[in-house]
Amino acid sequence: MTHTIGFIGLGNMGGPMAANLVKAGHRVVGYDLVPEALRQAEEAGVRAAESAAEAVREADVVISMLPAGRHVLAAYADLLPAARPGTLFVDCSTIDVADARAAHDLAVSAGHHSVDAPVSGGVVGATAASLTFMVGAAEPDFEAVRPVLEAMGRKVVHCGPAGAGQAAKICNNMILGISMIAVSEAFVLGESLGLSHQALYDVASTASGQCWALTSNCPVPGPVPTSPANRDYAAGFAAALMAKDLGLAVGAAEAAGLPTELGRRAARLYADFAAADGTGLDFSAIITTLRKDGK
Repeated sequence: MTHTIGFIGLGNMGGPMAANLVKAGHRVVGYDLVPEALRQAEEAGVRAAESAAEAVREADVVISMLPAGRHVLAAYADLLPAARPGTLFVDCSTIDVADARAAHDLAVSAGHHSVDAPVSGGVVGATAASLTFMVGAAEPDFEAVRPVLEAMGRKVVHCGPAGAGQAAKICNNMILGISMIAVSEAFVLGESLGLSHQALYDVASTASGQCWALTSNCPVPGPVPTSPANRDYAAGFAAALMAKDLGLAVGAAEAAGLPTELGRRAARLYADFAAADGTGLDFSAIITTLRKDGK
C-alpha cells in the first residue's frame, strides 16, 4: 500500500529518509525551513510545500524529523489543525520522553493517531535505508506504520506504548557514548604502550572487547575503512548530537533518581567536546581530545 506522506524536516537525516519513501512508491510532500534542504529533497522526488501546514493537508501519514522536543511541540501546534482527521503522526526526532508523550497527547486530543519512532544508524543508515526504528505506539498504530518505516530501515522494533521508542533510543545511545569513550581510551593506551592500531583491533574485534563502536565506527583510521576516522572524522553521527542524546539520558536518569555515573561522565565529556574541538565532527573524534588530555 502506498501513502501520501507529509515530511517535516528534510535535513541530513530527514532528506535521505524522504528520498527512500519516494523510491518505495509513496507520494511525499515535504517542508524544511532551509531552502537548500528543500531543493535537494525536490531533486530526490519530494514535492516541496510552501509551509509545514501545506505539507500535511492531504497526507494520511505525517513524519517529522526535528532537532528537539520544543521544535516538535511547536510544529504540532500548526500541523495538527491542518491535517485531516485520523492522520497518523510519526515523530522520528530524538527528544525527551516527556516531550514525546506530550506530543502524543496533543495528537490524540486533536483526533489523530500518534507514534514516536526515533532512529539509530546515522546519515549512512538514512541514506542506505538501513536504519533501526524504535517505536512507541499502540499495537494498531504500530502495525499501520510498520510498512512505512520498513521503506526507510532494516529493523523496526515495537518497544511499548507512547514514549517507549524515545526511552529505548536514549538508553541505546548512552551505551554507545560510553562504549566509544572506552574504545577510544583503549586505543590511546595502546598507542602509549607501542601497540599498533591494527593489532589492537584484530584482538578486540574478535574477543570480549568487541562492540559496534569498535567494529563499525572505529575511532582510528585503518582497521575499518568505512569509519569516519578515515575521512578526517566527517560526521556520520555528529558529536553535538551525541552530547544532546546523553543529556537526555542524564535528564531521564535524574527524574528516575538513578546515578548512572558513567552516563553522566560521558555526557560531560561529549558536551565539552562538542562545544570546543568537536564542532561538526563525528562523535568518534572524541579520541583526539582523550589523546590531548593524556599529554
